[in-house]
Amino acid sequence: MTEPVPASRFHRKALASVAAVTLVATGALGTAFLPPSTPVHAQALPETPITVPEHPPGSFAPIVNRVKPGVVSVKVALKDDASDDDGPGGAQNVPPQLREFFRRFGENGAPNRPHRNGGRAAQGSGFFISADGYVVTNNHVVESAKSVEVTLDDGRTLDAKVVGTDPKTDLALLKVTEGNGSFPYVKLAHGAPQVGDWVVAIGNPFGLGGTVTAGIVSARGRDIGAGPYDDFLQIDAPINKGNSGGPTFNVAGEVVGVNTAIASPSGGNVGLAFAIPSETVQAVVDQLRTDGKVARGYLGLQIQPVTKDIAEGLGLDKAKGALVTSAQDGTPAAKAGLKSGDVVQAVNGSTVSDARELSRRIASMKPGTKVELSYLRGGKTDTATVELATLPNDGKVAARGERGQGSDAQPRLGLSLAPADAVGAGTEGVAVVNVDPDGPAAAKGIEPGDVILDVGGQPVSSVSDVQSRVRSAERDGRKAVLMRVKSDKGVRFVAIALQSKNG
Repeated sequence: MTEPVPASRFHRKALASVAAVTLVATGALGTAFLPPSTPVHAQALPETPITVPEHPPGSFAPIVNRVKPGVVSVKVALKDDASDDDGPGGAQNVPPQLREFFRRFGENGAPNRPHRNGGRAAQGSGFFISADGYVVTNNHVVESAKSVEVTLDDGRTLDAKVVGTDPKTDLALLKVTEGNGSFPYVKLAHGAPQVGDWVVAIGNPFGLGGTVTAGIVSARGRDIGAGPYDDFLQIDAPINKGNSGGPTFNVAGEVVGVNTAIASPSGGNVGLAFAIPSETVQAVVDQLRTDGKVARGYLGLQIQPVTKDIAEGLGLDKAKGALVTSAQDGTPAAKAGLKSGDVVQAVNGSTVSDARELSRRIASMKPGTKVELSYLRGGKTDTATVELATLPNDGKVAARGERGQGSDAQPRLGLSLAPADAVGAGTEGVAVVNVDPDGPAAAKGIEPGDVILDVGGQPVSSVSDVQSRVRSAERDGRKAVLMRVKSDKGVRFVAIALQSKNG
């Protein structure tokens, strides 16, 4: 009988066999298995060099290395009368809607930080746009500046002066007054990024200059209540106090936006940052560089959005365009024949989606520019060529009279009316004497003392005129009747939905 092999002995034999196979396969110590008549010298394995890429796939390092030298930290010595209660750095002209944004975002979020020249200081970010030392930043960073200096990526701190500011877009242009006049700079992108595009933000959060963060474009065309020309990019790259005025880059290393504000319930980053798009930056900076100020095109229209109710009242299929509430006497729009009730639908053949877009597009053009406006009047489309004037300092391209829109109503409007001249309310229209607080007109924000000027696009001067226009709208199958109403807050359109008399 064959004697069984112990398990340990079997394992030793098996491991030896495996080892032999492994050694043969690798070629090391191969002499142990060759006939002794064949001498073979042992050789080291040839080394295969492992190539480690300088930058792993997907790295932002190449972009950052190229553009980071063009980004600067902006340090501001504040004027003695600058108050923390006035917004960042005591900026008196900061829109109230953004003061809370800026307190949290805080370019001037550390007003007691020491400054090289002494006194209170604040800080933000910026970037060179030319080799001769022009720097872009936010207006609210430097608006209350007594003096300004910038710190470059190489550690140099140089004096700068404010060339010009534009509070309406919150942009400012600086000029470095020291140095050799040959600075690294970055370029503004010509096209807008798409939602979902990668972006890289570089700036000076909490005084930590040269900080890089990355994210994507979350949305475009955001209106955050900062001013009449809001058109912000929304990005989710982490932005914090001190980033304001700094650039956001696309993957080509071009500036697509200037970081301006964040939305945050806590004051820290929650992924909601807003940047001024490069197209706006380019247009504003060009004028600041040549003129030190910005001159905007002016139509002389008061306009408001076309809501769903107003579209119904006008017989429009879609709630698009800008509804004219009035064309001011002597202005380009009035000279071109535009009037109350017109709906501006396009500028130079390009569709206008709403009143805000019309306001922004006209303001982006220089005075003296001729534009072709397409508008709807009485159900028919017409065009007018208008030469833009200069927007007055206190002028308003768009008055957004949205109060009191959007609820349902019925032909019995819940109003007591009288001819305006009979109650001393002027010489035109029908005055509102009393309003039923539970009626549809009250729900639309109509108040005693208001004057109804037009109903259904036609002027009214008596109570019967109003009733007649409402009945006419019903016969035409309209779901709403449109009224032009004057109050102490201005002139606006109000659309009241029509329901059955038993409704």
